[in-house]
Parts: sequence; structure tokens; C-alpha cells
Amino acid sequence: MKKIKLRGKELKRLGYNSDQAISLAINIVSRHFKRSDKVELLETLEKINLQPEEYLKDPVWGELAQLLSEKPAKNKKKPTLNKAALEFRIYGEENIDPEAIRQMETAMKLPISVKGALMADAHVGYGLPIGGVLATYNAVIPYAVGMDIGCRMCLSVFPFSPKKIDGERNRIKNILMNETRFGLAEFKDEQDHEILERTEFREIKFLNSLHKKFANQLGTSGHGNHFVDVGFVKIQAFSEWVGLHPGEYFAVLSHSGSRNFGSEVCKHYTRIAKDKLELSGEAAHLAWLELDSEEGQEYWAAMNLAGDYSHVNHRIIHRRLAKAFGEKPLVIIENHHNFAWKETLDTGEEIIIHRKGATPAGIGDVGIIPGTMASPAFIVTGKGNEDALNSASHGAGRLMSRNVAKQTFTESQMKKYLTEQGVELLGGGIDESPFAYKNIHEVMKHQGDLVDVLGEFYPRIVRME
Repeated sequence: MKKIKLRGKELKRLGYNSDQAISLAINIVSRHFKRSDKVELLETLEKINLQPEEYLKDPVWGELAQLLSEKPAKNKKKPTLNKAALEFRIYGEENIDPEAIRQMETAMKLPISVKGALMADAHVGYGLPIGGVLATYNAVIPYAVGMDIGCRMCLSVFPFSPKKIDGERNRIKNILMNETRFGLAEFKDEQDHEILERTEFREIKFLNSLHKKFANQLGTSGHGNHFVDVGFVKIQAFSEWVGLHPGEYFAVLSHSGSRNFGSEVCKHYTRIAKDKLELSGEAAHLAWLELDSEEGQEYWAAMNLAGDYSHVNHRIIHRRLAKAFGEKPLVIIENHHNFAWKETLDTGEEIIIHRKGATPAGIGDVGIIPGTMASPAFIVTGKGNEDALNSASHGAGRLMSRNVAKQTFTESQMKKYLTEQGVELLGGGIDESPFAYKNIHEVMKHQGDLVDVLGEFYPRIVRME
């Protein structure tokens, strides 16, 4: 028997008139009735809606019946969290801060939540934890996407030997310093790009106010954990997903996002969502916008523009470096996190999947999962694991906050360790010490069911703010 494809519009035809009830029904079907007879299932769902009191004690349908039996208030009722969190899969739980798990549990109590998972690199964030993957019905949560919308990894692999790194070290360092910009530094020759003419700036008044800084920061990298690394890629076996033969290659890896633009978009639409929903406590950071609302459509357009902006920023970085090196890359690999995607559950229902500090890992998805400035990044392809909502970690994940790292480690400790690992750092601070992060090898062990490793990137010269 084929998997059931239950859609929200079918439930609406049965009389389901709240997104919360539709979301819960889809979740129950996804968990318990994947291969049931659809006609019988729809009949049952209709009966539950018409006579919910008869199903209140049912072990499967009881929660839905309870929700449907509640009489709506005369005035529009403020949304409230469900009493119990939906179940979700945790990868590498023993290495995850309990507070991050509690944050995920809060997200799984939202009336719009359908499914979720927590990646092995997870740690505490605003609203949804970093490493949180959350599926919702007909709603997008700005803080479940994150501040740095569309932040991504980009890897260029060149037809050079890794020996070039030591043979031309000073030249490479000069190229990195001259052809990249971090923080408040800006290019003067990169403010002429087609993305600056996007219609969203004319159609959405708020975005127009950000246009000048959007243009000024084009092609630049942020601060914090954003970087441009020169190193080498090691490929053990040929893979059609990457197309590189076994061997070692000179390579550049960058990590950055949508700069101030993404941050302002997140804060602006979060304020709107909070005002509309009036959620209290920590759940306020998870305020959502319905996708069929004007504000929801605006945010969705702004989010996609921010993602495209992040992509353009990386391509400018890699174009400038490739030109300075005098060679085109053999291959460019790019993947992003801090984003929301419209996807389809195994039931056939369209949902919104937020990946905050998590990256797509569906079958055929190729990406990079970085470690620290002193450990390898892994080139991977996804396995399409539905328990993880076709997702994987976006990196090693922080072991401690920036402030704690500054109070715990010294610059001499970090320099000594980097020297031992054969890494030279240009810029950077104690808050980005390799000791402040989880062990990337342990993180990768916990996601063996999520991705296959195709190769590794080893940093040798690291450029940071």
C-alpha cells in the first residue's frame, strides 16, 4: 500500500478550521498511519471533527479530539503552547547542553509544529537552538531561521598541488589580506551587481531602507566565526557527486552570510510576529508569521533575497581569489544553513522546514561540514534520513560561549596549539579558539546515518576578523 499523502486543504474540506488542529492531525498521520487506507482515514478524521468527545480517551487521537472539543473564544484567542512536546530525534545527546534540548522541547510545543530534530552540534541559541531543525505547517519563524540568514560554506578546489601553500606562503597571505574584507571593512569596486536591482527593494518599503548598506557590504565577510581559509582537500575515492579523482588539491574554504541585511530582516519581522501573537516567556522568541499573511509573504521574500545575497558574497570572494591565483577552480561546492525551505513530508503534505545551524542532507545534497580552524572540514553527501528531516549538522558546534572562552584560554595557548597543527592565523581572537568547540570527529560519528563523507579539507592559512 502506498504512503498516504494527506494535505491541509483536504482537512479544511472536512471542517478543520485551525492551523493548530491541521498541524497536529498531519503529525499524527505521519507517525501512525503512513500506509493506512486513505478513505477510511479521512472518514475517521471527519468523525473526530464532528464528534471529538467520542475520541477523548483514544490513545492516538485523544490529543486532537481534546483540541477540537475546546470551544473557541468570542474574541480571537491568543495562541498557546501545547501541554506536551512532540517527540523529536536527538543526535549525540550526551554531548549537548540540556538547555539546548529544553529549548527544542519548547519549539516542539508550538501549535504550528509538525516534526523536529536536533543535530549533534547543537547548542543554546535565541528561540530555536543552534542545530535545531523544525517543521511547521503554513508558518515561518524568523528566529528559527536565525539572524545571519542564508549563512553558508563555499569551497573552491584548484588544480594546484598543496605544496603551493608553503612554496608561496607570503604571496598567499598577501592575497588573502588584499582580496577579502571582514567586519566593517568594505570594497570600493564591488558595488555594481545585478542583485542590487532586485524588485524586492521596490516592493517592500522596509528593505529599501537597507539598500545602501546591502550594497556597501557586498562581497564582504562577517566577524565572529566567519573565515576565509587556504588549505588542501584530500579525496580518497572518486565520487560522481564531487567529480574529483583521488588525490590532494589546493583549496579555499569560506564561511559567511547575509551580513547586517539578514540581521535587520530577522529583527524587523520578529517584532511584527511578537506584536501579533503576544506570546510570553521564551516562546516569544519563536513568534511566527503565517505564510498566507502579508507579513509572512514579505518575510519569505526578504529571506530568499538574503540567501541570494549570501551566495553572491561568497562567489565574489572566490572570484577575486581565483583571479589572484591565476586559475579557475575545478569545482565549487556550496551549502547553507539558517534558512527555511518548503518541503514535502513522507505523507505528501507541504511543510516549512527551518534549519538553524543545520544544513540540508537529502539524497544528492553535497556540502561541507567544518570543524575548527585547526581541524578538518568534511565534504559530505546526504543520505536522506527522514528522522532528521533530511538534515545534518552545520559544523562542530560551540562547547562554550565566547565570553567563557575568553575567560578560560590564553592567546599563547591558542598560538602554540595552532603551530602544532600546522595552521597560521591572520586575525581572529580567543573566542574562536579551537578549544571552544566540540570535537568535529565526535560530531561526525553521531551523524553516520545522515551523511557519507567524500573528502576532507585541511586549513593551513586562516583569515578571520
